[in-house]
Amino acid sequence: MSKKFEMKKINIFLIGILVIGLSSCKKFLDMSPSNSADSEKAITTPRDAQILMNGIMSQMTSSSYYGRNFILYGDAKGGDLAVYSQGRGLDAFYTFQHDVNLNNYSSFWSQIYFCILQSNYLLEEIQKLEANGITGFNTAKGQALTVRALMYFDLVRLYSKAYTYDKASYGVPLILTKESYDARPLRPTVEANYAQILKDLSDASSLLPKTKTNGYINYYANKALLARIYLFMNDKPNALLAAEEVINATSLFTLYPNDKWTDSWKSQYGSESIFELGINPLENDLGTASLGVYQRNRNVGTTAALGFFYASTDFLARLNEGAADVRKGVMARDETSASRLGALYKYSGSIDLAGDKSTANNTAVNIKVIRLSEMYLIAAEAALATDAAKAATYLNAIRKRSPNLSAATAGTITLDMILNEKSKELYGEGHRFFDLIRVNKSITFNDEFGGLSISHRPKTIDRTFYRTILPIPQGEIDANPGLKAQQNPGYE
Repeated sequence: MSKKFEMKKINIFLIGILVIGLSSCKKFLDMSPSNSADSEKAITTPRDAQILMNGIMSQMTSSSYYGRNFILYGDAKGGDLAVYSQGRGLDAFYTFQHDVNLNNYSSFWSQIYFCILQSNYLLEEIQKLEANGITGFNTAKGQALTVRALMYFDLVRLYSKAYTYDKASYGVPLILTKESYDARPLRPTVEANYAQILKDLSDASSLLPKTKTNGYINYYANKALLARIYLFMNDKPNALLAAEEVINATSLFTLYPNDKWTDSWKSQYGSESIFELGINPLENDLGTASLGVYQRNRNVGTTAALGFFYASTDFLARLNEGAADVRKGVMARDETSASRLGALYKYSGSIDLAGDKSTANNTAVNIKVIRLSEMYLIAAEAALATDAAKAATYLNAIRKRSPNLSAATAGTITLDMILNEKSKELYGEGHRFFDLIRVNKSITFNDEFGGLSISHRPKTIDRTFYRTILPIPQGEIDANPGLKAQQNPGYE
């Protein structure tokens, strides 16, 4: 099914109905049957399973998920992105104007759970086939488990307190099977969510190939996600172990030299790419609703550009610490002046719009979900407390992208230095907010652009501010009244 197919609001508690919907969408599955009566025959071969897995990853590129909103959310709420002018759209990511009905972004909930549903469907169908002695499904099974882990990780970060803050607080409903339409699952703890996430990753690990599989989850993508999750659990030894396993897979992944970094954004599946979601013209390219369009300078040329978000002054101050920082190569002037490099062109391929999909140039490159540079930064943070010299070595591998800066040493490296480098390296990829909440850092917003009216958050927040997590949408509470007693504090 193409991205142009408009989903109606999906309630996660209508599981039985949605499973039938999967089997009836022949264009999406590209397989028979086309009616619910034959739904048990929808997956009969490993090829069928992989086609459904392709569909799951396509749905993950929805504008409500990795295709746009989830990434913008992480950078805007973390203070790296700023709203230039209110009213262009998605303002609440920056202003925090959320309640159960207004700007609740229920599409996060519905779209991610819809993708989880598809993963559950695939896993249960594979289980039936394997019970009948049919084999060959390991790769698809491993991929489905891994993306389900990623999706629950994303949900629990959106709707729940950080594991490092209150792991006994409410997480998100865990749905692991094709439940009946009248199921009413409630919210377990954050700790229970993370336990399931770790289980899915562990169950998937041995099923996945250790070769590079462009556009698909492999063993190292699983380990990279595991490193990220252990870091969010503050389990530094295991985070370091997983990150180093990926870093040491040098036959598959290597860091770009400085003269190649900017141009790497013109192509797909490069040497730093561990997992990226494919964007295919005429299939799931969001066009003028894409990440690239939302962050380009709307006043330059005739190419579509909306200028919803530009880099904040604080972010640009970090980036400008080094005059020769190669990462400036994906930045261009924004509409505030001829010199302020606040417009981002990562997802446009480059500032000259020369991506591998240059015929469209709205989403000119794939969505890079996990890159090798993140593993170096995770390793640096994970090693910091026990081996500062090792931490500095990992940090310097990324810090050298700004060659004017002095190298970190065991005596100078700090957590703030690592977090600031991560901000520069992964800007526009949706990490900053979640990292600052995880390590209990305050976030100060410049609110530098004129004409903004911001009354729903103070200028400086920390993770005690209730709007750092989203409300459970009212529509979900209406469908499952038991969630009313589990609404996030402040939204009752």
